[in-house]
Amino acid sequence: MDSFSTLIGGIAGDGINEAGLTAARLFSRLGYHIYMYYDYPSLIRGGHNFSLVRASKEKIASHTDRIDVLIALNQETLDKHLGRLKDSSFVIYDADKVKIDDKKNRGCGLAITTILKEAKAPAVLKNSCIIGGYCKVVGIDWSVLEEVLRKHIPKMLDLNMEVARQGYDQAVQFCRMGSGADQADRCRQDDGSDDKSGNETDRKPLPIITGNQAIALGLIKAGLGAYVAYPMTPSSSILDFMARYAQNFGLKVMHPESEIAVILMAQGFAYAGVRAAVGTSGGGFCLMTEGLSLAGMAEMPVVVVNAQRTGPSTGLPTYTAQGDLHFVLNAGQGEFPRLLVAPGDAEEAYCWSSEAMNLAWRFQVPAFILTDKTLSESQYSFDIDLDLNLDLNIDLAVRPAFRPSVEGKEEAHHSPLLWDGQGEYKRYRYTETGVSPLAFPPLHGQVIKANSYTHDEKGITTEDPRITRESSEKRQRKGQAMAEYLEGFETVKVLGDKRSKTALLCWGSNKGVCHEAASKMGLRAISVIVLSPFPEKRLKDALAGVDRLIAVECNSTGQLARLAGSYGIMVQDRILKYDGRPFSVEELLEELGRTLA
Repeated sequence: MDSFSTLIGGIAGDGINEAGLTAARLFSRLGYHIYMYYDYPSLIRGGHNFSLVRASKEKIASHTDRIDVLIALNQETLDKHLGRLKDSSFVIYDADKVKIDDKKNRGCGLAITTILKEAKAPAVLKNSCIIGGYCKVVGIDWSVLEEVLRKHIPKMLDLNMEVARQGYDQAVQFCRMGSGADQADRCRQDDGSDDKSGNETDRKPLPIITGNQAIALGLIKAGLGAYVAYPMTPSSSILDFMARYAQNFGLKVMHPESEIAVILMAQGFAYAGVRAAVGTSGGGFCLMTEGLSLAGMAEMPVVVVNAQRTGPSTGLPTYTAQGDLHFVLNAGQGEFPRLLVAPGDAEEAYCWSSEAMNLAWRFQVPAFILTDKTLSESQYSFDIDLDLNLDLNIDLAVRPAFRPSVEGKEEAHHSPLLWDGQGEYKRYRYTETGVSPLAFPPLHGQVIKANSYTHDEKGITTEDPRITRESSEKRQRKGQAMAEYLEGFETVKVLGDKRSKTALLCWGSNKGVCHEAASKMGLRAISVIVLSPFPEKRLKDALAGVDRLIAVECNSTGQLARLAGSYGIMVQDRILKYDGRPFSVEELLEELGRTLA
């Protein structure tokens, strides 16, 4: 098979996310690339939750509307998603709760409630039971499921194994019937193999990781010493990750009383020489903006993860959007440089989070990692060679310590500019690049200032007009130096058919769906990763030969299109989605067909 999609649905409390992740791990174990999207309302119990798991021989970062298997733990799942089924699709369902009616010829009903009752198992294990039946139907050998359960679900392992085996064995009758056996046979024939117990592709299994986990690992790689956050979906899982593995990496993880305290506490860490990051979403970032201006004036390096969700205000707390771009670009009073990166998948999230931390310290600016619910909470195959044992059961080397000494090129890239200890220390000394040498308290015989007022080189408050002008020009020189330094990075990525005269312009999590749609239609796709300083020259080079540019964004105003327009880059068409859900492959292809017609 080239691509195989499964939807698993039920209510909050049924373990839908874990069931989807188990299915993803099964296919990953067989050597396939994985993408999983998780859809859920802002309810602790009830509501309709579903996971869309897609397995592919090629690298993917998008989902499809049409599915091959529907796993229904309740009636609502079947009723809501019947329209996604293809002629060859089939349904696996809880026969004690779901009535499939005229779809019986392509359905496998398992007596899940009965199985759990007989095993005296809690209701949350229904997902393990139905995944057992799923494995039998699609032809995944029991040994593969057993391995995945043992590795990733050690809690109540014996019960999980028992109910999963019951589901697996009950599905035998279905596999001896017509449609299910035919479907499983087709899966085997597509793969050229009758044995599902081993790796079906030539690739080794890759770990599966969320965008937020990739961000956390990237920050840790860059020497993160402290993470400070007030929980806010969809950034909260970073806080959970950092707290869970704080001892592994020697981290200080803080949960203060508000986002105001978060941004100020992080700058306190930075003042003391500790690399710090904060995480929030748009509503929480609103409270941070005054503290952000402090970082701009005091030249404090701090990393802010802003995981976007649908606004304004509370909006849709658990759904996605790309509505905060201009907010983040312009947040805070006054003028000061900032770094803004918007990764498009797990690998970019890992690499650019690390670079955001390094660049924040190199240029002593606030740096932003702008993500969204889709990227933050979706699961990706993670194709970077790290020493990872991921459930996340992590086995990483001790986190790289922040060492102020420079020991060769690699260390020089990661280290900030440090005071040489000669003469009197001037925290805001004027330099050609605008970047002043750093020193950290306590330092014998020296005063280390941090000032939110206009100040001179020593950090002493002043209202002198000449110094006011010079300090402003210092900050602008720093921004220009950062822009020149970033010219050596791949700040813009060109995908698809690079010869096409029609191109899709995207940013963030739309990278995956734009790449796939462009490849299918013979178009060029251009993903902008760094949004401040804006990579004007690189983007114009990427657009060479393009006579029709189509912006694809998850907002209602075309925020990247507007930003590009301020640099003379004109967008001819816009495909915008702002219902809280990401583009599917079919949806974007349909919109492109209409636009190009």
